[in-house]
Amino acid sequence: MPSWIPWSSVTPPPSESAVKKNAVAQLKETLEEDETALLARLSSTPPPILGATTFAVGVLFGLGAQYVYARYLRRIPNAEWVTPDMLARRRWIKGYVTSVGDADNFRVYHTPGIGWRWPLKFRSIPVGRTDLKDKTIHIRMAGVDAPEAGHFGRSAQPFSGESLAWLKNQVENKFVYCQLIRRDQYGRIVAVPHLKPRFLPGLFATGKNLPLEMLRAGWGSVYEQAGAEYGMRGVEEFLRVQSEAQDARRGIWKHGTQGETPAEYKRRYRDAATSGEAVAPPPASPPPEESSGGWLRRLLRLGR
Repeated sequence: MPSWIPWSSVTPPPSESAVKKNAVAQLKETLEEDETALLARLSSTPPPILGATTFAVGVLFGLGAQYVYARYLRRIPNAEWVTPDMLARRRWIKGYVTSVGDADNFRVYHTPGIGWRWPLKFRSIPVGRTDLKDKTIHIRMAGVDAPEAGHFGRSAQPFSGESLAWLKNQVENKFVYCQLIRRDQYGRIVAVPHLKPRFLPGLFATGKNLPLEMLRAGWGSVYEQAGAEYGMRGVEEFLRVQSEAQDARRGIWKHGTQGETPAEYKRRYRDAATSGEAVAPPPASPPPEESSGGWLRRLLRLGR
């Protein structure tokens, strides 16, 4: 039988609501006491010290707000606005890819902060030559060299169209995350771009490493010339992924590794310009290997 029945001498326990009200009252009393003590301390502080303290707090708050704005909210219009400090810290930026030039570079419209997905639908996205130059950052992918398209009278390399189509499919009209590394001789920003991850974008993950994905698909080769950069993964990882693509004969390695690489292509034209002689022809590509079906058809013909 409960001990708190009406005729019992034992005091009944307090209800849950009474416990909560008591806790709130105690907390309020404590806060009022702390507020009174703080006001008393401030009233006893000499005015010069109080003024200096208030000024220092205001300055610190202003500097903090300025840092947050510069780091997370201010948009970088173009490559000229990328400072040496940003490159030294290898700053990460998020952006919307407006166009893809060649198969190893593209233009990014910087979108700092959050909430750009819907505003971009109503903004004027840069598309003209002048707008692209002034309002977007020209990104050169680090660590990878793609087949060269035909420019200035030069013939295009084999697979340049396929490589360009692959990159367009990956990034054009999509958001990417880029780690800025350095500025190249053409004023472009060498960066390691990453695709947008499915979960928690920009917080704990940055998606797939785009240069490594291009090497894995076989649509580029490792850039090993002077000034090569590879980001956090390192050249060993880049070479390993390229070797896997070569063994599997993906993309530009379809006919083996005897073809002319983008670096060799550019060296051939550079040597011709230096010597003033005609451009040497590219090395002959090995004939494509016949599939098992081709061998079967040949055997059937011989049997006849």
